[in-house]
Amino acid sequence: MKTYGSMSKEELLQLRSKLETEYNEYISKDLHLDMSRGKPCEEQLDAGRGLLDALNSHSSMKDEDGVDSRNYGAMDGIREAKELLGAMAGAHGKGVGSDHVVLYGNASLNAMFDAVSRSMTHGVAGHIPWMKLDNVKFLCLVPGYDRHFSITEYFGIEMVNVAMTTEGPDMDTIERLVSSDESIKGIWCVPKYSNPQGITYSDEAVRRFANLKPAAPDFRIFWDNAYCVHHFYEDQQDQLLDIISECEKAGNPDMVYEFVSTSKVSYAGAGISGIISSKNNLDEVRKNMFVQTIGHDKVNQLRHVRFFKDIEGIKAHMKVNAGIVRPKFEAVLNRLDQELNGLEIGWWVKPRGGYFISFDSMPGCADKIVAKAKEAGVIMTGAGATFPYKKDPNNSNIRIAPTFPTTKELAAATDLFIVCVKLVSVEQLLEKMA
Repeated sequence: MKTYGSMSKEELLQLRSKLETEYNEYISKDLHLDMSRGKPCEEQLDAGRGLLDALNSHSSMKDEDGVDSRNYGAMDGIREAKELLGAMAGAHGKGVGSDHVVLYGNASLNAMFDAVSRSMTHGVAGHIPWMKLDNVKFLCLVPGYDRHFSITEYFGIEMVNVAMTTEGPDMDTIERLVSSDESIKGIWCVPKYSNPQGITYSDEAVRRFANLKPAAPDFRIFWDNAYCVHHFYEDQQDQLLDIISECEKAGNPDMVYEFVSTSKVSYAGAGISGIISSKNNLDEVRKNMFVQTIGHDKVNQLRHVRFFKDIEGIKAHMKVNAGIVRPKFEAVLNRLDQELNGLEIGWWVKPRGGYFISFDSMPGCADKIVAKAKEAGVIMTGAGATFPYKKDPNNSNIRIAPTFPTTKELAAATDLFIVCVKLVSVEQLLEKMA
C-alpha cells in the first residue's frame, strides 16, 4: 500500500476524483448525525432505570445517620453518598473516606467552576485573591477537555499548553514551569482515560505530581477523575494511583482538588458529584457553600446509595455500560485501521476506557475535515476545541465521540469521516505540488 505522500500528482488527481464521487454520494443521502459530544446513548440511560425505583412514597427518607434527606441539614452531603463517591474515585483500591468528600449536584463541572471562582474572589488558603494579581496562569495538558479551558478563559486566566504524550503528561515541562513561575496557580488534569486521548497517567507521573514544588504556595492540581470506572474490558483495565494519598505521603496534602461524578454512570442530568481533598481545602469549600446554598439534592444522593449500594454495585453497572459502548469504539477503531492505517494521513490512540477517540490528521487539515463532514450531515466536535482558546497550533486534532449514535448511524458517520480525511489530505498534498 502506497502512502499518500509517496503518490505522484497523476495518482493523487485520480484518487481525488474517486473520493469526490464517494463524498457526493454521502451528500445525496441527506444524513443528520451528531458526534459532537460524549453523551450516553439511550441504552445506557435505560440501564439505570432502576435508579428511579430506588425510592418511592413509602421509602424511608432517612440516611444511616438519621438525616432526613427531604429537609435541611447535611449541607455538604449525606455520609453514605460521600463514601460511595470516595470509593468510586479509588475504585481499584481502598478509595477515600467520607471526611475527604464534599458533595455537589449533578455535575462536577459546577464544583470545578466554584473552585476557580472562589480562588479568584477570596484566594486560596489565605493568599491574595487571584483577581487582584497582575497575572494568573494555568497549565493545560493538550489535547484536553474543552470545558476546562472554557472555565479558565471565562475568568481571564492565561492558559499555557503542555503536551500530552502517549505515555501521559510531559512531567519534565510541568515540573520546570511550576517550580519557576509563581503566577502559575493550577493545572487541568483528566488522569484516567484522558479526554480525548484515553491515556491513563503512569504511577511515576502521579507521584511526580504529588511531589511538585510549586513556586506559588496557592498552586492547586485540578484532578478531574471523570472516567475512573469507565473501562471497556474486564481483563484490560488501566489502574491509577490515588492522588490524595500520594499527596499526603509527599507532605503536600492541600495541593490537589479531585473531582468525580456519576454523570456518565447514572444520569447526566440527575447524577451526583463531589470534590475530594484535604480537610483544609474542604473547610474553605464549606465556608463558601454556606453562603451559596442550603445544600444539594440529598434525596438524589440517597437514591444513588439505595440503587448502587456500594462500589461493587457501581462496577456491576459499569460492566453493563461497557457492553453497550465497547462495540461502538471497536467498530470505529476497526474502520480506521482498515481504511487509514499505513497511509500516513491520520494517527489515533486506541483507548481501553473513557468516552473519546483522539484522531490527528496531517497538519493543517482538521478544520477542513470537520467542515466537510458537517456539509455532508455529520456534526463533530469543532476543530481546535481540544486546545485552549480553540487554537490547535497544528490544526490536526479531532475528537471522535462514538457513544451517542446508534450502531447503524455510527457506521455511516465513521465511513463518511474516513472519506473526508482522505479527500482533504489529497487536496492538501496537491496544493503543495502546485
